[in-house]
Amino acid sequence: MFEVESKFYNEHKEEYRKKYLGKHIVIHGSELKGVYDNDGDAFEESIKTMEAGTFMIKIVTATDEEGIPRFMSRVYGK
Repeated sequence: MFEVESKFYNEHKEEYRKKYLGKHIVIHGSELKGVYDNDGDAFEESIKTMEAGTFMIKIVTATDEEGIPRFMSRVYGK
């Protein structure tokens, strides 16, 4: 799950670290859809235009060693 989104993030992570460190980004396919201060806002705004479970929310961290990537793992009703 989220193979395309993970690959896209990894290809752009250095750019995102410079621009969005500490922010929550929304990736759908190979496209950055939004940047938010928290995952709640990221999710609430994203479900206005995309179906839950079709996009990834990731917090941008300074290094890869800061823990497991925080993908949107909560399941919400459709």
